[in-house]
Amino acid sequence: MELDIAVDFEDYFPSMMESLGAEGFIGELCNGFRLLMDCERGLITFESLKKNSIMLGLHDMRDDEIICMLSEGDLDGDGALNQVEFCILMLRLSPGLMDNKGSTQWVEEYDVI
Repeated sequence: MELDIAVDFEDYFPSMMESLGAEGFIGELCNGFRLLMDCERGLITFESLKKNSIMLGLHDMRDDEIICMLSEGDLDGDGALNQVEFCILMLRLSPGLMDNKGSTQWVEEYDVI
């Protein structure tokens, strides 16, 4: 049995970049990181992502989905995301931002990929 589940995704990052500018946009990404991080470790951990995803209304996230999300952005292999890893992951997951000509200069300026 094949499931046909359509997901409607709207990428707001390009418009955020345009309206906030590069520094403002990075500031918002950092705010998002702080919202999800474990305050004691300064990292987004499995536990902090699970706890905060529930707080954000994502009650149905399974443990394996959380682990997959962390491993997608975990560049140093420590099982958690630091602020740089989180920002890089957010950029990589934004097709509209990566296709935007203006974002190329921003990405090169901040050397994030």
